[in-house]
Amino acid sequence: MPGPEIDHRPGAPVPVEPAASPVDIEPRRPLGLILALPMAALAYLPQYAELTQPGRHALFVLLLAAALWGSGALPPFAVSLLVIALQVALLGDPAGAFAAGDSRRWEMFVAPWASPVMWLFLAGLILAAAAARSGLDRRLAVAVLDLVGYTPRRILFSVMAVAFVLSMFMSNTAATALMMAIVVPMTHWPQASPALGGRLLLGVAVAANIGGMGTVIGTPPNALAAAALASIAPVDYLRWLSFGLPPALLLVSVAYWTLAGGDIGTSPLEPPRRSLAVPTPAGRREQRLVAAVFVGTLLVWMTERLHGVPTTVVAVMPIAILAVTGMVGEREFRALPWDVLVLVAGGLSLGVGVSETGLGEWLVGGLASGLSPLAAAAVVAALTAGLSNVMSNTAAAAIVMPMAQVLGADAPTLVAVSVALATSTAMCLPVSTPPNALVYSTGLVTRHDLFRIGVRLGLIGTPLVVAWVWALS
Repeated sequence: MPGPEIDHRPGAPVPVEPAASPVDIEPRRPLGLILALPMAALAYLPQYAELTQPGRHALFVLLLAAALWGSGALPPFAVSLLVIALQVALLGDPAGAFAAGDSRRWEMFVAPWASPVMWLFLAGLILAAAAARSGLDRRLAVAVLDLVGYTPRRILFSVMAVAFVLSMFMSNTAATALMMAIVVPMTHWPQASPALGGRLLLGVAVAANIGGMGTVIGTPPNALAAAALASIAPVDYLRWLSFGLPPALLLVSVAYWTLAGGDIGTSPLEPPRRSLAVPTPAGRREQRLVAAVFVGTLLVWMTERLHGVPTTVVAVMPIAILAVTGMVGEREFRALPWDVLVLVAGGLSLGVGVSETGLGEWLVGGLASGLSPLAAAAVVAALTAGLSNVMSNTAAAAIVMPMAQVLGADAPTLVAVSVALATSTAMCLPVSTPPNALVYSTGLVTRHDLFRIGVRLGLIGTPLVVAWVWALS
């Protein structure tokens, strides 16, 4: 896909064009809409024991959203808006199941739009836009690749390795956004094959999703599991490393060899060094400012355990600084992929409905009761991965973890750690994780690209983490 025209004069700002909307790239499939409705009707037709009426409504919304997101019958952001609207209508009626004397309960379904995750996501987009406007992104790309080489496979390996390591110590959303500032310009370089841009972005998203498995601070579900085990069988930093890092390394290796094949190309890329001419004094000041904000944000994100400032609080700072200083202007702000932000908000809202109605507990209790610890761990891990594909990983883990601990009372470490690690193997849809949504927003990665590699890694990853944790427990 051709990129925006660039003024190669020294210090000239780089225009930021809106990313091609995935809605415009992928054809709609009306048949998916026809098939989605009967699938969603399964929430009401059978007689489900111990499932409340609100739970049935939530199951209907969950099945419908999964069918629509998976089939492509509607644009992904439209599905998110439908999810929010249906939950407000079915579960937020003041005279309905959530009344309890509180006529404002419907607000819980729209609140995710202003949630901390959304601000973290916005910070990543703002940082990438500022890097593009100042030209810093292209300079970073050339500096990195001067070290590792310019052949497509070397580039893919290096960006996946960096994203993987970063996500072990910071938010996978932030890691993806930082890497996108380096990767996106490469997609417009001479000799880049049509497939290379999508492969690089897929590699970044997959590596960032998987890298969080490696450390106890790598992703919120890990912290939830550690907290659940704190008074039973504490898991320290090194112990978690032994649980999470080996399967993560194996999965990211599978992902690399999958993405490195085919038509990725073999000829070295030639960066457009004309656009890297020495900038004007004003251009240098802009690049220094963006670099300072970029590096400062990265360092504070990576050292959260030392200062205690939450990642999302830190994320507000670069948004404000880059907006006030003009590094992100009105044009760049309007060009942000707002449809993808709506997509993420819909996934978070769906998690609220599943959790608040008790649907998550019902699903876990109905599927895994009476099983051995290993079988229970396998079932709840698979269920968690399934839920994580259509909602926030943190929300899915929060829903499943309490019930999983009850079911796995004889082997709490096996069950809790398996549930946490399974969330990082869920990456089939744009809504599955913020890294997926970020790379999808570029228009270079399609829903089918994410689904193909996501299914492969999910089918390998979920049983892999359960077997590995069981072997070490």
